[in-house]
Amino acid sequence: MYLCAMLKTTLLNAVEAGAKELRRYFNNEDLKISNKEGINNWVTEADHAAEKAIIDVIKAQYPDHFILSEEVGEIVTGSEVKWIIDPIDGTINFASGIPICAVSIGIEKNGEMVLGAVYNPFINEMFFAEKGKGAFLNDKKISVSKKSEVIHCCLVTGFPYTYLDMENGPLQVFERFVRKGVPVRRLGSAAIDLCWVAAGRFEGFFEHSLSPWDTAAGYLIVEEAGGKVTDMNGNKYSPYQKKLVATNGLIHDELIEVIHNRKQLG
Repeated sequence: MYLCAMLKTTLLNAVEAGAKELRRYFNNEDLKISNKEGINNWVTEADHAAEKAIIDVIKAQYPDHFILSEEVGEIVTGSEVKWIIDPIDGTINFASGIPICAVSIGIEKNGEMVLGAVYNPFINEMFFAEKGKGAFLNDKKISVSKKSEVIHCCLVTGFPYTYLDMENGPLQVFERFVRKGVPVRRLGSAAIDLCWVAAGRFEGFFEHSLSPWDTAAGYLIVEEAGGKVTDMNGNKYSPYQKKLVATNGLIHDELIEVIHNRKQLG
């Protein structure tokens, strides 16, 4: 219990340290941007600055903890505690001056997510969850929505920048919903997508290609808000899997059936 309290304090301090760098670089005309492997896979000097600030806070308190972060990769230790960090989830939004982006940090202990925080400093929304203790937005408890039919829901998704020739790929699934009049949004930040499911703004989120730092914090926040998170086949989810479905729980099975084209909407 004491360890979790200490971890929570460090987690929130680390998130704020990263957010401070986001504020400093946001809408800076001289922001340095480069491209990683692939199309429009941007990284900015703000990503690196926020990541360094976050890791400095963690290492000052826990120098022996394992770290997995988007830009530096793995800092491997023998610790049972792993910090999974995305210094800016929604880098293209950030670099384009679009304030839909966030610092996202999840903490895994012995292979189980125990704490998560996602902070968008531009609209002042701090999402936080601790395993078994619920999910919160700015210290107010949140819960998923109560809608029970996909046709009446608002969904959110994301697209990889390279479209793979896969069965039920992102464009085909997207078309399946919008042709039936189901609103499907694309915000550009998986961490925020998950948090907005947790807050009841969306009923469901699905995406075909994600990394651990995209989802580690957000999926715990959804579960602690009463939602359900699985892979696209309905099996137990791990942030080390690429495909994800997160919902309020009530539409989960139906959403998966539509994604796999086993059920028609309307």
